[in-house]
Amino acid sequence: MRFLMCIVVLLFSAQHVFAQRGSYITEAELVAQYLPSATAKTLWLQGEQRTSAEAIWKRKLPLRISYQQADNTTLWVLQEIGKEQPITIGVVITDNRIKTIKVMEYRESRGGEIRYDFFTKQFLDAELQDDMRNLDRNIDGISGATLSVRAMKKIATLALYLHQQALVTTDN
Repeated sequence: MRFLMCIVVLLFSAQHVFAQRGSYITEAELVAQYLPSATAKTLWLQGEQRTSAEAIWKRKLPLRISYQQADNTTLWVLQEIGKEQPITIGVVITDNRIKTIKVMEYRESRGGEIRYDFFTKQFLDAELQDDMRNLDRNIDGISGATLSVRAMKKIATLALYLHQQALVTTDN
């Protein structure tokens, strides 16, 4: 009987752990919902642009980053490590402000609450401060999801920076 109880407890615990993980929205669905007339583009990071982006990211970035653009709206799909696994997040930006931010795929065993509206709505209309390295607001954390929250903040900040760079590149 004791053995059976242990198995039941383990099954319920495992179910909770795997409930955090999942794929929630695809890039195609984000494009269809927010940028139906978007064009796929590539931003080449060079010189000061690359140095500034890496200062936000706090490590090396690829030489080029793909994104979607329709007029002055862009969609960035970026990944950052939470605690141990990458979190894929899509950020839609219009007029240098976050229009929406969505967790596309979450692979961690904890911290999946960052995908819910009660958390992501804090990012709506966020923009970069004048230093181009920080958001213009504080984002409240979630107990037990500190690293996931940090990853989302970093992605939001980088996406805003990349958006500005992409528009400057498009205008030239």
